[in-house]
Amino acid sequence: MSKLVLYGMDISPPVHACLLTLRALELEFEYIEVNLAAGEQNNEEFLKKNPQHTVPLLDDDGTLIWDSHAICSYLVDKFGQSDELYPKDLVKRAHVQQRLYFDASVLFMPLKNICGPFFYKNVTTVPQEKIDNIRDGYNHLETFLGENLYVTGDALTIADFCCAATASSLPAFLEINPETYPKITAWLARLSELPYYQESNANGVDKYISIFKDALTIV
Repeated sequence: MSKLVLYGMDISPPVHACLLTLRALELEFEYIEVNLAAGEQNNEEFLKKNPQHTVPLLDDDGTLIWDSHAICSYLVDKFGQSDELYPKDLVKRAHVQQRLYFDASVLFMPLKNICGPFFYKNVTTVPQEKIDNIRDGYNHLETFLGENLYVTGDALTIADFCCAATASSLPAFLEINPETYPKITAWLARLSELPYYQESNANGVDKYISIFKDALTIV
């Protein structure tokens, strides 16, 4: 068995997605916290591993992979007892990949564009446009879910882990109204029943949301 090390930060949604995947696969791993606020991601040792100086970072016996979407797919391809979480069927895999790209480009970017200036430049005002971008993401996600249990159909995949890690953190800036978004609400509730969800995602989400509670002003 490979020695897996995940570098991360407890409040990071992309890190949560990796933790969900690792625990769904029942893999043993070491978790190393990287203090981004203290600039630990910019020290020489970390930059040798990840010149993009981001978390999460996976070290699999010297094989270094960053970006949560790449990490999650790698983990299932290498260690999964089945391909259920990341199907090998080309059509099913394409659907999962589309949702992964949706998370990276639509759901996560508004979050990053708000929390980045807050953490690194002490910016506490948020243009309405950034909130509108979050709402657009919610609208698309609600449509994708439709009558499905999960984001690509009736089977849980890594796309659910990645999208849920982001979506569950976005209420730090815009609540998910159950009346407006019943599909998202039910989907997150469904995922919360996973035995590893609280430890892998919910605890960090609570910390994340508490940081921004009453800290931002929409302009």
